[in-house]
Amino acid sequence: MALPKGLLVHPDELQDCWLKRLQGSNIKILGLHPTGGKRAHESLETLRRQVINGEFDGRFAKLREMNIELEYEMHAMSWLLPRTLFDTNPSWFRENEEGERVSDFNMCPSCEKALDYVANRAAELALTLRPTTHRYHMWIDDVKGAWCHCAKCRDLTPSDQAMLIYNAILRGIRTVDPQATQCYLAYQNTIEAPKYVRPGEGIFMEYAPIERDLHRPMADETCEKNANDARFLPQLLHFFGKKNAKVLEYWLDNSLFSKWKKPPVAFSLDEPVLKADLRFYENLGFEDVTVFACFLGEDYEALYGDPHIEAYLK
Repeated sequence: MALPKGLLVHPDELQDCWLKRLQGSNIKILGLHPTGGKRAHESLETLRRQVINGEFDGRFAKLREMNIELEYEMHAMSWLLPRTLFDTNPSWFRENEEGERVSDFNMCPSCEKALDYVANRAAELALTLRPTTHRYHMWIDDVKGAWCHCAKCRDLTPSDQAMLIYNAILRGIRTVDPQATQCYLAYQNTIEAPKYVRPGEGIFMEYAPIERDLHRPMADETCEKNANDARFLPQLLHFFGKKNAKVLEYWLDNSLFSKWKKPPVAFSLDEPVLKADLRFYENLGFEDVTVFACFLGEDYEALYGDPHIEAYLK
């Protein structure tokens, strides 16, 4: 049986062109992904206000008519723990390698008061950005190397620190959605399984190999990039289990190919790699796959026409 498929687009790209492409497709889930990077908290807040104001109501209704579920996947850490709290609560934030508390990214995950604050903010966010699947994707900051080195944290791996945060998020969102599950994002520094911190019941694993070579299959052991990322898969699936495990891939991510700058470049889907990778993930036991499909909206069509991604959609 083929893996159920989903896709992620930027909120401003959920336009008529995407609704037309989704009509009659095999896509089961549409996710909105506010722009990541250092200003991810701002794009997240913009989306939250748009949803509150009803700006997406018509488009969400069309998704329901097509029996397509709605999710949100976003780097939420700096929204969950605003950087403005640093002046009054510096111990809530990470200690860098020089022993200084800094407010740049992420947090000190050994600080219980900070985790409680994050849990409460996650509950607040879940009241607005509520997925129809009860599956939440509130991620840590979209950076490398921004981990806490305080006395309590320094022996924890980045994955352990992330796991503490995701467990707190799950605790918070379950106060407003008892059926909620929360994602552990296996991505960049957290692509290895945690060593010391166990996932709470309701945590699922999402594997996102952003540093892979998209023109070589993941199963190609002669490709150093792909082999480096794929070597963590057995460990991740053993640690988290295969139930609810999902893949987040980049085959259609024209924002990546465009280096996250517009205007978008012309896009060409590598269908042999797509098909080989889908078989690879299915054979490993993943339960579904989602792909970034950003920078393929109406501005793309105006420049280049149809992006020809039917191999994934249908």
